[in-house]
Amino acid sequence: MRALERTLRLASGLVVAVFVALHFANHALGLVSVEAMDRMREGLVRLWWSAPGTVLLYGSLVTHFSLALASLYRRTTLRMPAWEALQLGLGLAIAPLLVGHVVGTRLSWELLGHQITYVRVIGVLWSDPWNVLRQSLLLAIVWGHLCFGIHYWLRLRPWYPRAQALLFAAALLVPTLALSGFVAAGFTVGELVERMGGPDKFDVDLASMTGADRARLADWRNGLALVFWSALGATLMARFLRPRMGASYRVLHASGRVIAAPVGRSILEAVRAAGLPHASICGGRARCTTCRVRIGEGLEALPPPSALESDALRRIEAGPNVRLACQTRPLTDVRITPLVPAGTDPGLARRPGGVQGSERSVAAMFVDLRDSTALGESRLPYDVVFILNQFFAEMFEALRATGGYYAQFRGDGLLALYGLHVGINEACRQALAGAGEMKRRLARLNASLAGELPVPLRIGIGLHSGIAIVGTMGPPDAPILSAIGDTINIAARFEGMSKHYRCELVVSADTVRRAGLPAPVAPLHQVRVRGRTERIEVYAIDDPAAAFAPI
Repeated sequence: MRALERTLRLASGLVVAVFVALHFANHALGLVSVEAMDRMREGLVRLWWSAPGTVLLYGSLVTHFSLALASLYRRTTLRMPAWEALQLGLGLAIAPLLVGHVVGTRLSWELLGHQITYVRVIGVLWSDPWNVLRQSLLLAIVWGHLCFGIHYWLRLRPWYPRAQALLFAAALLVPTLALSGFVAAGFTVGELVERMGGPDKFDVDLASMTGADRARLADWRNGLALVFWSALGATLMARFLRPRMGASYRVLHASGRVIAAPVGRSILEAVRAAGLPHASICGGRARCTTCRVRIGEGLEALPPPSALESDALRRIEAGPNVRLACQTRPLTDVRITPLVPAGTDPGLARRPGGVQGSERSVAAMFVDLRDSTALGESRLPYDVVFILNQFFAEMFEALRATGGYYAQFRGDGLLALYGLHVGINEACRQALAGAGEMKRRLARLNASLAGELPVPLRIGIGLHSGIAIVGTMGPPDAPILSAIGDTINIAARFEGMSKHYRCELVVSADTVRRAGLPAPVAPLHQVRVRGRTERIEVYAIDDPAAAFAPI
């Protein structure tokens, strides 16, 4: 339903935008002559005043306005970014200003058979300064609302930044030309109106109008204005009463704030109503995913995501505990962690970045090149880079051969992940085989560099398995797929312990058991790891190549 509503809002808005652009182009011809304006007007009348054109144009106006009221009704708070408030305010200001213009042109023609030409319309408008001001204000407000809509529709498109300067120039040029044409035509026709003794004598239809005709148009003007104000007032009243007549829920925010909100209010609205900043580039329309949050407690009780939300989350491969704050309306208490900084701009929204992950079972391996500092002290920098490049190339090939993923580079070491595409048991088997393959490749590298190295290169490896948060993280311009969490920290501690035990691999006994391999012939230790109260059983293995066969 929301997807259909979004399509209707966009389609109706684009129809109105086409009408406005053509109408403004018609105004701009006033810089040439009033006759040129009328020649273009005749073609536009055949388009928009035909039966299909009338249904399309006025149907689009009514649809767009009705959907705006529906969106306003669903808002349980009027706290919103300034651009949303301005767009909404400009949109609501159009109707009361437009009513008089529609009644004086289209309805005057339909009801009374008046001839509508630019000469007559401009002559009547320029006879009253208030009409000139109102029409100019209407032009600016309509164009401003249209530009807001186009900008916030396109701003997430990857090509938009390149075209933005050109579109901005057009956004300034079109209304400037339209107003200039309107003013130029006004000066031309205004002199003619004065010479003929005023608008009543200038406009034959206006002069021949009876009191009944004038009352009829006034009734239509007042009636349409009353419909607008009644619809707006009813919407605001319903919006005010709805959240006060039902249950409520609490949002447990990552900042520590506890936010109470009525059922029916989205998480985004609840957070903003509490005065907390929250990213939402598209204004809560599910066109982007910048408002996404990780759900802690209360995930199971949430209503399932709509097709619109599911499609947006699927595009970013979000985990099952990630929801769009703008689309999620909890029924019970929920704990959330925002995943995108509140100050996110459209450029950042188009790029991956930050932490976007999910909990997964992985085997984490830290590898460190021993005595790398001494290596740098005895050689020129280019020689060191040459050796390190060969070392990391061999480690990368070992990972690729055994199903590992090269996640992080640390100067003289690396973090590898296993289990991104297989189950945890297979991941542990691959990781142990990977440690053995690294040892074998390092032995071959040492043999090839024997004439250049006083002592062979040595490595230390820490290997542990368990739950970690895996996903893209880091700066927006250079995100990486990596992992964080207790499992990663423990693997790093194990790599450090390999120095203490003077071995090449320290691996948790639990990882060996998960791999389904027999216990290696190696010392078994019970160690303490900083941040953990219980001891962990580990094997200190001198030669992983001998302990674990290749896969």
